[in-house]
Amino acid sequence: MSLEVTMPQMGESVVEGTVTKWLVKEGDRVSEDQPLCEISTDKVDTEIPSPGSGIIARLIASEGQTVPVGAALAVIESGGATAQAPVREPTPVERTAAPSERAPQTPSAPTLPPGHARQRQAESAGIAAQPRLREPSDAATPPSPPRRYSPVVMRMAEEHGIDLSLVPGTGFGGRVSKRDVERYLETLRSGQAPPSQTDGIQAPPAAPAIVSGPAPSVSPSVFRPPVYQPREGDAVEPFSRRRKLIAEHMVYSKTHAPHVGTVAEVDLTRLVALREAHKEAFRKREGFALTMLPFAAMAATRALKEFPRMNASVAGDSLVIRREINLGIAMDAEEGLLVPVIKGADTFTVIGLAREIERLRAKVQDRSLTADDLAGGSFTLSNPGREGNLYGFAIINQPQVGILRMGEVKRRPVVVEVDGTEALAIRSMMYLALSYDHRVIDGVLGNRFLYRAARILEEADFEL
Repeated sequence: MSLEVTMPQMGESVVEGTVTKWLVKEGDRVSEDQPLCEISTDKVDTEIPSPGSGIIARLIASEGQTVPVGAALAVIESGGATAQAPVREPTPVERTAAPSERAPQTPSAPTLPPGHARQRQAESAGIAAQPRLREPSDAATPPSPPRRYSPVVMRMAEEHGIDLSLVPGTGFGGRVSKRDVERYLETLRSGQAPPSQTDGIQAPPAAPAIVSGPAPSVSPSVFRPPVYQPREGDAVEPFSRRRKLIAEHMVYSKTHAPHVGTVAEVDLTRLVALREAHKEAFRKREGFALTMLPFAAMAATRALKEFPRMNASVAGDSLVIRREINLGIAMDAEEGLLVPVIKGADTFTVIGLAREIERLRAKVQDRSLTADDLAGGSFTLSNPGREGNLYGFAIINQPQVGILRMGEVKRRPVVVEVDGTEALAIRSMMYLALSYDHRVIDGVLGNRFLYRAARILEEADFEL
């Protein structure tokens, strides 16, 4: 009997994974739960265990290949036979395998590039309606249903006056992504013939049809970014897949969400005194230190309840005000920043938030975070720590509309009022910086939210 190893579902927002390394080869005998390969998603890296014992009859997905959830990765002969698994109709994913695994003269289907999971999550409702990739033998297949496009892709088509039916799609099921449109426009500007929409079959060059608006400029760009050539003694570190995903996310956020930053000065003197009074008992009871982070998390949560439009996500041309407050906590990891999420943060006490933050921090350190730990965030809090400097503006974690960043707590002289008289006093001060999406959050709302979060911290009305 043969067992099929498939790409598992590793979280509500994970729709694909990349096979980064095979730990076995064809003909190897494996046992149940033995790691077969390492995969990487836009959330986590993990290993795929064997569903049973037997011999690896076939490796379907190749290293570096990105495949959707549910796609076949390998076939195991559980009876011990080394024969190949029964021949079956290849899936669109299997048609993207290495050239040595393809039948002669079979046109290749476009591979699935990494980094499109976020867009596909927003378009998941249309995935099932996509037809399988056509081959020359599919001439008698009924016409495919109309192609679907994301709001971003449709807006780009309208701005540049291009016909999306002429743009080759490299997404799942041939879906056209923002990157596909950019490549198509670059091809037009360079004067080259646009690539064909067919599966690997070259078609005569076709001029783009005008949809509306002015035609795109075909003049070459004047600016060319300088490229540094490494010299002797330089250390070159290629981007890991996670670093590429982080870079893509950050660039997308900055180019799509007009960031506005505002800063509040917070007097933490009362809060510092509260923490000092309880920190030793807390450490003995809980086994870890009581920091300012859970207090800031509680302040952010209370402010979000008072200003629910800050606890929202952008979906196309709509703002979705979230019912649940799922607070993301930015944490530093070996391969880059991660943002695990405290689900239902408004249901926790300060002690509960401290425990959740410590639990997630431990999972980051031992690399045991799951995709669900990183999914579903509605607002993000960032704490660079003691060396975080005075303040800084963080980039919004899409599709959220705001992120709050703590600064370093410093003791300095401040003018205070004592019995109606101004005086200088040494106070524990911190800057709290908010970045918000000006497409949907106006300055009045952003400032009111930040002011409220700062006052909650200053009042230090927390139970320990």
